[in-house]
Amino acid sequence: MRKLSIVMLLFVFVAYTAYAGGYQVRLQGQKQTGIGLIGTPFALGASSMFYNPGSLSFMKANNSYSLGVSGVMANAIYQANGSNYQASTVNPTGTPFYFYGAGKVTEDLSVGVGVFTPYGNTLKWDNDWRGRYLIQEISLAAIFIQPTVAYKINDKFGIGAGLDIVLGSVDLTKALPNPIDGQFNMNGKTTEFGYNVGIFLKPNEDFNIGVDYRSKVNMKIENGQTEFRDVPQSLGSFFPSSGNFDAELPLPANLDVGMSYQISEKFMLALELNYVFWSAYDSLIIDFKENNEKLADSRNPRKYANTAIWRIGGEYKISEKLIARAGVYYDPSPTNKNYFTPETVSLNTVAFTLGLSYMPTEKLSIDLSYLQLEGLQEDRAYDPDNFGGTYATRTFVPGIGVSYNF
Repeated sequence: MRKLSIVMLLFVFVAYTAYAGGYQVRLQGQKQTGIGLIGTPFALGASSMFYNPGSLSFMKANNSYSLGVSGVMANAIYQANGSNYQASTVNPTGTPFYFYGAGKVTEDLSVGVGVFTPYGNTLKWDNDWRGRYLIQEISLAAIFIQPTVAYKINDKFGIGAGLDIVLGSVDLTKALPNPIDGQFNMNGKTTEFGYNVGIFLKPNEDFNIGVDYRSKVNMKIENGQTEFRDVPQSLGSFFPSSGNFDAELPLPANLDVGMSYQISEKFMLALELNYVFWSAYDSLIIDFKENNEKLADSRNPRKYANTAIWRIGGEYKISEKLIARAGVYYDPSPTNKNYFTPETVSLNTVAFTLGLSYMPTEKLSIDLSYLQLEGLQEDRAYDPDNFGGTYATRTFVPGIGVSYNF
C-alpha cells in the first residue's frame, strides 16, 4: 500500500478553476470587468482601490461608494486518454463580491476601504470519478480588507497605498484508495497580510497611465483540522478520525501597467499588461502533526511559471446616460504540464467581456458586465500519480454593481 503522502499529493489551498491562470481572478469592479478587466489606468473613484490605489487621489467627488456581485457558472471537462471515459465538474454558482467606500480628507488627500474577493470559489467533481483519489471537492473563501490612502501630488501625478488584511478558509475532500476505501477531509482558517501600491499619471486630459504592484501573500494554515471517514477498524490506528496539519500556499505578487486614451468625445481605448509572479508557487508542503509509517508529511511539486496577460478594451458613450464597454484578453496558464492537477483546472484561456452603465442621475451609476472564458482544450498530466487526460473549461460570469458619488 502506498503511503498517504502519495495519496494526498493534491491538497491545494486555493482553487479558482477557470477565471484566470492559476487561482487568481480580477472581478473587483463591473466597469473594469466590462472593459476587459482593465483597471490600472482609470480613476473611477472608490472602485479603483483594488486596481490602482494611486488613482484614488484623482477622485472627482468628495465621497464615493461602489458595490457589486458576480454570478460565476464554471464547468471543467476531463476526457481520459485512450478511452471514451469523460467526467465534468458540478460546481455551484460562485458569487464573488466587492464593496468600496472612499472620501476626500482634503482636496489632495483621499482615504477609503475596500472589501473584495480576488481568490476563492468551489470546485466539485462527482464522488466516483476517476480522479477521486486526487480531488472530489474543494471550497475556498479568501476575503481581502484593504484600508487605503492616496495623495495627489499635482494635477498630473498621484500615489496611493493599501494594507491588505486577508481572511482565508479552505475545506477539501477526497477519496482514499484500497485497502482504506474511505474519505479524507481537511479544513482550516488563517489571517495574513500584504500590501498594494500604485501611481497614477495624467500627462494631459485625454491620456492616463497607471502602474500598480500587489505583494505576494503567504497563506499559512496552522493547526488545521483533518478527518478520516469510513476507515476500516483494522487501520484506524494509522488514520485517526481527527488530527491537525500545517500548510502554506503563496498568493502571487502582481505588477500591472496600463494606459488609456480618449480618442474622441465618445470613444476611449485602453491597454493593460498584467505580470503575475507565479514562480513563487514551486511546491506544496503538508505537515501532519501526527506521523506514522502510513501517514507521512509530503512535498508536492507544482513548478508554476510567471505569466504575462495582455488586455485591450474600449468604451463608447452612447448618450449622457448610457455607456457601453467591451474587451478581450489572452491568459496563459502558469501550470507545469508534468504537474497539472484537477483541483485547479487552469488552461490557456481566451476571454471576451461586455459592459453597460446606466446613469439615471448624475450621482448614480448602475453597472452591468459579462465575462466569458474559453479554456483551450489540452492534454495534461500529473506525473507523480500517473494521472492524465484532456481538459477543457468554459465559464460564464454575469455581474451587476452600483456606484454612488456625491
